[in-house]
Amino acid sequence: MFTLNKKNIFNIAILLVIVCLVIKYFSIIVSAGVTIWSAASPLVYGCIIAYVLNILLIRLEKFYFPKSKNKILVSSRRGVCIVLSIIIILLLGVLVIRLVVPEIISCFKLLGQEIPQTWESIRIWLIQNSESIPSIQEILEGLKVDWPALIQKTIGYVTAGASGAIASVVSVIGSFFSNVVKLLIGLIFSIYILFNKEKLVLQIRKIMKAFLKEKNTDIICFVSKTANDTFSSFIIGQCIEAVVLGTLCALGMTIFRFPYAAMTGVVVGVTALIPIVGAYIGAAVGAFMIFTVDPMQAVFFIIFLIVLQQLEGNLIYPKVVGSSIGLPGMWVLAAVTIGGSIFGIGGMLMGVPLAATIYKLMGYTVNGIIKHKDKL
Repeated sequence: MFTLNKKNIFNIAILLVIVCLVIKYFSIIVSAGVTIWSAASPLVYGCIIAYVLNILLIRLEKFYFPKSKNKILVSSRRGVCIVLSIIIILLLGVLVIRLVVPEIISCFKLLGQEIPQTWESIRIWLIQNSESIPSIQEILEGLKVDWPALIQKTIGYVTAGASGAIASVVSVIGSFFSNVVKLLIGLIFSIYILFNKEKLVLQIRKIMKAFLKEKNTDIICFVSKTANDTFSSFIIGQCIEAVVLGTLCALGMTIFRFPYAAMTGVVVGVTALIPIVGAYIGAAVGAFMIFTVDPMQAVFFIIFLIVLQQLEGNLIYPKVVGSSIGLPGMWVLAAVTIGGSIFGIGGMLMGVPLAATIYKLMGYTVNGIIKHKDKL
């Protein structure tokens, strides 16, 4: 039970003073925060890179002569595995770019070519089938779009704004090279982190034990371990699930002789990295592309993808991702919606493991309270 004593009154007074100071100097605090972030962002990038590389590093070290007592092998294990982790990530990045980017460019080119033709076909069909209603026919005839003129107007707008665009080129190039430098610094910093990760963990534990109670230290360590297990499992599982879904989609479309099988498989696989809604985005793009060739095949493609997603949702996802995340579908959808609204695509990706971590911790807390309810 909360009681007011001198210590509590003093703590409340300090808290109120801090709140008042924050409100009064809010703009200065925000400006200082931006400055600090600008200076520290390469180190933050380094921590993120180190975390991703560490997922591979842990697994590679288990294969790099784990039982050997040879001093050369033991001393070289960490360095070799870090280099291999970086090489694997770079190769995967190059592979994805080589496979995905050309297909996405082809997809946009195809959409740009097919949308005018499809629109015109739909308009003509509607006119031919609406002769009994003259008013609708007049409206539809007025909906004819002069695509060459529209393109010329767009080019005109682009040309008019070209002077402003040219003026900003220097700024864009400067920003690009600045980000490249930050990433390079982050990569170097991540290598230092990985080489000394065990030592860093011990130092952090010592600092926490020096300034915090043992119970609070244990809680922080437990929360960190739960979050790490959830995030690493989600990253691995989501990547595997996206590759499996994209491959099955391309193979199935090839078997059923749907057009654009490889392109649609790549789009579905990439968008499947976004939980829940990603596969539907890929399905919509694929269905539209197939619709431009054969509307009936587009219907069959949607049925095929629904069956594939049921297979993926009930068999593949629970085995690859679901068992490690342990987050019900309702909360997955909530996490994707809220995360996407606040932080965009990054929020969609990170919202699910973050929500899963909170869900697990709340479950542990509630179960602990229920277990000891007789002592309350």
